[in-house]
Amino acid sequence: MIDSFTEGRHIRRVTNFEDLISAAYQGEVNAIRWSRELVGNFSEIVDKIETEESITVVEPEDLLALDLSEAGQLAREIILNDLALLKDHGASPVLNVVKKYDRDEEGTFFPTDVYSFHVDRSPIATDTFLCTYYGEPSEILPNTEAEKKVDIPEIRNALKKQYSGTEENFDSFLTEHFYDLHYQAKPGAHIIKLGLGEVWRLAVDHPGSNVPPCLHRAPEEKPGEYRLLLIC
Repeated sequence: MIDSFTEGRHIRRVTNFEDLISAAYQGEVNAIRWSRELVGNFSEIVDKIETEESITVVEPEDLLALDLSEAGQLAREIILNDLALLKDHGASPVLNVVKKYDRDEEGTFFPTDVYSFHVDRSPIATDTFLCTYYGEPSEILPNTEAEKKVDIPEIRNALKKQYSGTEENFDSFLTEHFYDLHYQAKPGAHIIKLGLGEVWRLAVDHPGSNVPPCLHRAPEEKPGEYRLLLIC
């Protein structure tokens, strides 16, 4: 079941950027939501960006070069401000126009593309930031409503049949192929679609983290509709 945004116990809501970056993860909370209402025409920006690839990286100078209406200019100012805030925080934000992401071949036993619920992992303390300005927004899932795929007996047994190494190195095999990052929603799980224009900070799996990493995935795109996405 996919819900439009529903406040969950694992989500903390804030109303400004300063609180977004300073709010603590604790207990079940592993997602921070900066709730805001955007103004401006973001679809105009998508329409005017040249997109020959499946994913087009949009640099600030590309935005500044666009001839936009007043509503489009308002949208551009918001995006440029978000990029500047995150860069000043020490992050490396990227603005993408997304037609589609690469997918594993249809029928793949264990897909590890971004359309599968997964967590991000880092060797250092960090966060994942997301904001969808236009198009289908990203989706998250409470950790209590999912199972790690490699812990599901039938999946684990099937992976062992594909594995040719020793038993003691099996977990290393799972990590090397990113299998251990992926999750399966439990029956009846409430998948949460993030709100347009909201900036989200998601917990990452890294040494020293005191909360479970946030489960998230890319949405299925609507035919003919691109996404305008900030991510870092």
